[in-house]
Amino acid sequence: MNFEQLVGEQLKTMDKLLYLQSEIERCQDIKTQLNVLQDEAKLQSIQEEIIEMKKELNHIQQVFEKQTEEVIRSYEKQRFETVS
Repeated sequence: MNFEQLVGEQLKTMDKLLYLQSEIERCQDIKTQLNVLQDEAKLQSIQEEIIEMKKELNHIQQVFEKQTEEVIRSYEKQRFETVS
């Protein structure tokens, strides 16, 4: 992939990260509300959902870090080829 494609992929990954972070916040707000209502069954369900989304968020963060490394390598390669 060239630099522009890598950056495009990284932007898509960033969108996923932002979406998941907002979903986690939303679920945590619901969790707080359910705690107040003391609805244990729904509380357990939302806690499981939060755990799964955090796992997915962690995975996407790892992908984003790898993409960042690829973008940097691609940029440096492109820059070196331009100078040569």
